[in-house]
Amino acid sequence: MNVNFQAIHFDANAKLEEFVQKKVVKLEQYSDVITSCDVVMKVVKPEVANNKEVMLKVNVPKHELVVTKTADSFEEAFDNAMDSMIREIVKEKEKNRK
Repeated sequence: MNVNFQAIHFDANAKLEEFVQKKVVKLEQYSDVITSCDVVMKVVKPEVANNKEVMLKVNVPKHELVVTKTADSFEEAFDNAMDSMIREIVKEKEKNRK
């Protein structure tokens, strides 16, 4: 699986990129047809609560699943996005079985 990481309006440190990379790989246990995953992190409005936005885009054959979450920290927003993405992948997998 190809993972693309992008940070908008801030400089991401290696620790954050490593955190994302480690977690994204876990998506493969829910679906073996994931071709790529795009992670876009951006600071929406500086110095405001809940200003860290994470967009998680997963490409599977014929579909593109997208989840966007906002929180106080990038880690929290990413974890919330991952939980939602797992539900979306499972739902898509169930739909394709029928």
